[in-house]
Amino acid sequence: MANEAISITADSDPIWKAICDETKITMNEEPILTSFLHSTILNHQSLESALSFHLAHKLDSPTASALLLRDVIQQALEGDPRIGKAMRCDLSAIMERDSACDSFSIPFLYFKGFHSLQAYRVAHWLWNQKREALALFIQNCISTQFGVDIHPAAKIGHGILIDHATGVVIGETTTIGNNVSILQSVTLGGTGKEHGDRHPKVGDGVLISAGAKILGNIKIGDGAKIGAGSVVLQDVPAHTTVAGVPAKIVGRPRTEQPALDMNHGINCDRDDCDRDDD
Repeated sequence: MANEAISITADSDPIWKAICDETKITMNEEPILTSFLHSTILNHQSLESALSFHLAHKLDSPTASALLLRDVIQQALEGDPRIGKAMRCDLSAIMERDSACDSFSIPFLYFKGFHSLQAYRVAHWLWNQKREALALFIQNCISTQFGVDIHPAAKIGHGILIDHATGVVIGETTTIGNNVSILQSVTLGGTGKEHGDRHPKVGDGVLISAGAKILGNIKIGDGAKIGAGSVVLQDVPAHTTVAGVPAKIVGRPRTEQPALDMNHGINCDRDDCDRDDD
């Protein structure tokens, strides 16, 4: 099963095929990038192989070389094929939701939100294998390289968009569902020095706008929207919009999964808004 996941080729993987095709066009348009694009993408037989190479070189350090890190990343990808499936869902999420992205190769090559999330997935696999020291080392590398701090014990679903990513913090006992969108400077953290289960539980389809702080062992229901700059200290019911410091319910999102439409405005979520107006 694991070997099957690694041996996926462009013929059977439409996302990998698209990345390869896009890369060939880019090489023709910008020859100066030929060596980089060939070594990072076209020299590989699968998306997993390319990811292990690219991430390893992103996280390369005097302590752990790219060669050693690539071996660890490949172990994770072979050990849990769900990582590769989640990676493809994450790439699709970026394509569908990020207006600055019009190809699969762009986030794969350049978006640190995508890079930090995939590196977290490797660290999470290591954590579950009881290799906590190496998992924490990779967490530190992610934080240093990308400015994103995700504890390897956190549980994160698939179809995740971490847009811009700088300053995102996700604590140890956080859980995040599927198809969630998170903007820069978001904190999913604790409220003090307490131990145990102390971080937020985020449902499916949630949109967390820039700078929001969600603190404590609280539940953010499916399809909720968190306004930019909000400080959330209490449970948020499903399919509600909250905003403010401290955050309060101000209305209801216009869609069941606000993470998918990426509408960060809250005025038309208000109860007195004419929902027939766009």
